[in-house]
Amino acid sequence: MLSQFKPNSPVFEMEKSCEKQHKVMTSSEEVALGEFEEGPLCSKAGVDLGMEAAQESMGLQVDEVTNKRLLRKADCYICTMMSVVYAVQYMDKQTNSYASIMGLRKDLKMHGNQYSWVGTCFYLGYMIFEIPSSLALQRFPIAKVSAVFIVLWGFVLCMTSLPKNYASFIATRTVLGILESAVTPAFMLLTSQWYRREEQFLRTSIWSASAGLGAILGSLIAYGLAVRDPSSLPIASWRLLYVVLGVVTIVLGVAFFFVPDTPASAWFLTKEERLLTVERIRSNKQGFGNRHFKKNQLREVFMDIRTYIYFATMVAAEIPNGGIGNFGSIMLTDMGYNSKRALLMGTPFGAVEFGGIILVGYIAQKKQKRMAAAFFSYCLNIVSGCLLAFPSNTNAQLAGYYLQGMAVIGWICFISCVSSNTAGHTKKVVTSAICMIGYCVGNLIGPQTFKSAEAPHYKSAKIAIVVCFVICLFLTVLLYCINVRANKIRDEKNEKLDSSFVNSEFADLTDFENPEFRYSL
Repeated sequence: MLSQFKPNSPVFEMEKSCEKQHKVMTSSEEVALGEFEEGPLCSKAGVDLGMEAAQESMGLQVDEVTNKRLLRKADCYICTMMSVVYAVQYMDKQTNSYASIMGLRKDLKMHGNQYSWVGTCFYLGYMIFEIPSSLALQRFPIAKVSAVFIVLWGFVLCMTSLPKNYASFIATRTVLGILESAVTPAFMLLTSQWYRREEQFLRTSIWSASAGLGAILGSLIAYGLAVRDPSSLPIASWRLLYVVLGVVTIVLGVAFFFVPDTPASAWFLTKEERLLTVERIRSNKQGFGNRHFKKNQLREVFMDIRTYIYFATMVAAEIPNGGIGNFGSIMLTDMGYNSKRALLMGTPFGAVEFGGIILVGYIAQKKQKRMAAAFFSYCLNIVSGCLLAFPSNTNAQLAGYYLQGMAVIGWICFISCVSSNTAGHTKKVVTSAICMIGYCVGNLIGPQTFKSAEAPHYKSAKIAIVVCFVICLFLTVLLYCINVRANKIRDEKNEKLDSSFVNSEFADLTDFENPEFRYSL
């Protein structure tokens, strides 16, 4: 087994331990085709959910025409549904920003930094429940768990229209954060199930970029409600906004029950297509998932330096996101736009996010250079942060604000790395959860950088945006170097799994345990 770190380091010792386990595995004839149920390491509890289908599909050939047909079906049924849900989720998160200039702060008598805590409490609930929700996604069918969470979050979003005071509003936002905690980890797992590693970055870019569509639609819906005569509405416009988006979310949650939990059970594929799909993703060396929690994989999570880089990058990247997500509309009013105009001015932000992210994702897939996309993103974010922070010209500030729509590219790169470069289902689930905790920590801190004493310019918060993206750029370079070195060492050693280890791609091996695994760059 490879050791890309210094001898006697924790990671080196972890890989030596994995090597011992690997030798035991690969020397056992019990993992031969058709006998995987008996081996202690490859029992039904140990192997992937797709192992049975993999036995049946082994030897099938997926030609280019068939591959394209299966990819189109996955895009149509899986990527499209994830994109629509993600767009609505982003609208739900942005409702605070819209409502803040539609009367929310006035009606609930917010003062000082109270509005900052509205954004913070959402991510506090999100963070607290991230581990339980991620474990639920491993223990139970992914799509069904996700659908339950989506329906419940839609219901709570509708209830957010009811609070008459600050305390009850904060409570509903905290519960909403708890219920939205499962969505992104679920989408990361679904992406790794349905797409080859070289296809995952673009698909992750597509469903993540749908947040831009959510920003456009959310701004237009909020504007439509804001310009209406208040006497023609049954409740205040900002309250009605929560109801409308909540009902849409509930409908989508019901629809999500029809999303297959694995490709091997996809209702929109024929039996032959399901088997061919299994063969299509065999090269990922990750399978479909495993319902059993494995302590050895949990230990490996904390011995892998990548885990800490993912977490630190998520924190640094999400501090700007947490601030802009909650104060974006307020920042636009600071640039001289009235509240209604500010709602409309938020739509180009969504257009930049949607179009720019998909374009960069497409180019990155063509070149197979996802880390290069992250480098580009963070350099652009540093420039846009400087435009927000330092010029007094409002046009320059507006350009900086819109370019922040591209900030999510680096985030996409890192969650795509978790999907592609973290093998072993327990390891992937826990690593995803840790990443999302980092995501929450950043979003918790972000609104707090906007101090009421500095309103309406928030100079310190804008400088913090620049500093955070400089940190992200450094961590991206570090991760790239680590993965390049790991691949080089593995190539030089050229170790292989024992020839008797049939269907090893569906044996739930981690990236440390499998010497044939290579990290995507």
